[in-house]
Amino acid sequence: MLLGLWSFIGCADDTPGTTDNALLTSESAGDGDGDGDSNESGETMAGDGDGDPTGDGDGDPGDGDGDPTGDGDGDPTGDGDGDGDDPCTEGEVICEDGQALTCDDMGGWSDPNPCADECADGLGCVLCIPNSHECQGDISFTCLPDGSAWEADPCDALQGVMCNPNSGMCEGACAPEELGLSYIGCDYYPTVTPGLRENNPWVFNYAVVVANTTNDVAEITVTRGPNMVTQQQIGPNTAQAITLPYVDALTNPNLNQAGPSVLVQDGAYRLRSTQPVTVYQFNPLEYQIGNQFSFINDAGLLFPVNTWRQDVRVVSRNHWYANNQFHLPGFYAVTAMQDGTMVTITPSATGAWVIPGGGVAADGTGQVMLDEGDVLEVFTAAGQPNAFNSDLTGTLIEASAPIQVIGGHKCTNVPQNVTFCDRLEESIPPLDTVAKVYLVTAPLIPTGGNVPKAQIVRITATEDDTDLIYDPPQNGAPTNIASAGGWVELAQSAASYEVSSSKKILVSQYMLGQSAGGNSGDPAMTMAVPTEQFRASYLVHAPTNYEYSYANIVAANGAAITVDGMPVAGFQMIGNTGYSVARVTLSNNGDGNHTATGGSPFGISVYGYGQYTSYWYPGGLNLELIPQ
Repeated sequence: MLLGLWSFIGCADDTPGTTDNALLTSESAGDGDGDGDSNESGETMAGDGDGDPTGDGDGDPGDGDGDPTGDGDGDPTGDGDGDGDDPCTEGEVICEDGQALTCDDMGGWSDPNPCADECADGLGCVLCIPNSHECQGDISFTCLPDGSAWEADPCDALQGVMCNPNSGMCEGACAPEELGLSYIGCDYYPTVTPGLRENNPWVFNYAVVVANTTNDVAEITVTRGPNMVTQQQIGPNTAQAITLPYVDALTNPNLNQAGPSVLVQDGAYRLRSTQPVTVYQFNPLEYQIGNQFSFINDAGLLFPVNTWRQDVRVVSRNHWYANNQFHLPGFYAVTAMQDGTMVTITPSATGAWVIPGGGVAADGTGQVMLDEGDVLEVFTAAGQPNAFNSDLTGTLIEASAPIQVIGGHKCTNVPQNVTFCDRLEESIPPLDTVAKVYLVTAPLIPTGGNVPKAQIVRITATEDDTDLIYDPPQNGAPTNIASAGGWVELAQSAASYEVSSSKKILVSQYMLGQSAGGNSGDPAMTMAVPTEQFRASYLVHAPTNYEYSYANIVAANGAAITVDGMPVAGFQMIGNTGYSVARVTLSNNGDGNHTATGGSPFGISVYGYGQYTSYWYPGGLNLELIPQ
């Protein structure tokens, strides 16, 4: 019967293109198969029984692979994987079933590479999944971002930190993620620095004051190298002075002893706490014992190791040739936190006269290897042609691992023709944390009402061609620093003003000697804090053995600030900066801890006076990274 049908159709008309109109209503003409094929437009075409219009029997209109693209892979996308996805980007890497697949130049996945360890999308075969964590005992291992290796981070029980097997990370109040980047921390390196001793025997003590910032007891451990020095407890929200032996190799105590520069192995102490604390070092702690006076005191705010960085510019003060008879040097001290830390020193224009030693040449250059806890202490030599030309300020310290740098002076007049001399010291913030806008305010004169005492302000450039602007304007103030590491000083003044710059700078402040007026104190040094590093709360410490202590509060106009729970009054506006300053007396009642809080970030510096001496330091700051 089929044969008859084919014969019937074939005999109907032998003329090409001639069809029977009745047959076209139900099937394509000319093939006799009755399958009703259609083309891609939906029109009924002559058919072969396969469901496509090409007549090849494969079910697609093209090449026999079952898809319309003509590439033989069986999907419509042309990428060769058969799944219909969009084409991949050449060189792209994905992971599938423990294999790394790479996108080829045809837009398809090829070259499967079985991974021995792990596979990470975008990277392929790696040792570990990038940024993953795992514990092995008390060590947290973090996979490097490229997946090539594990980086070990011991969880220090002396900082109250344990490795959590669930997260694979060190956890606790002292974990870096909890601490953030500020002056509050759990791991510090107190470092003895030089100071003139006019009394023999020397009865005064080097000490650190540790203030517990929490509601829990802090367990404090102090070591030096492999040796335990002391362990103490500090109660919640209290402070305690911990006296430590002087490190004789770092003290440089004699009147006419200016050096040599030294590298002291295990020269620094290491102080660790199980709770976040603040640490201030005093050298010495006391200004009077019995009928003896120390005559030289200053204090410095220490930075916790999680805020240390690798590049610092020194701030100090010039070599002092006292009475054209005694050489008293400026200094800087570099402390390492990791073994094998390579320190490279590039002197500033005024830092090229040093007493050689410890790997540092007489021209101030050097490359010195430090291990954990080692201290490099460098002293000025007399400058040329004038001894006073030698000043370490601006010297660049670059290291292969994070370092601490303390700058200061063994004992100097400020200014040089105003008595009496005092020692200076302060921690220098890393270059990554300094900024372009600072507000400087002068200290208060004790018993002088609200009358500030004159100060000297020094500005140090971190880059070439740095422009300076002051608000309110300061008569005769420098407006440009030509070179990185260069510095300028403003004439002594009791004014409060803003310093802004075209590039990042450091700003240091120096209290004048007792003979400058007010019959108060002697030189002291602090580092101004950039407005970008202001905080909304502080715990500060003012030692109660000083006769007078004060805090300068710098806050936005109209801001509500409290100190020890009491509102701060008496703010005075600083030019058109939008900021004001108030000076607050800090009570000697209690343990010397004081809290300052505000609804918005503000700045605070703390200073005090005793007979023949004084101290000054930043009350606190953030140490966040600030881009150029």
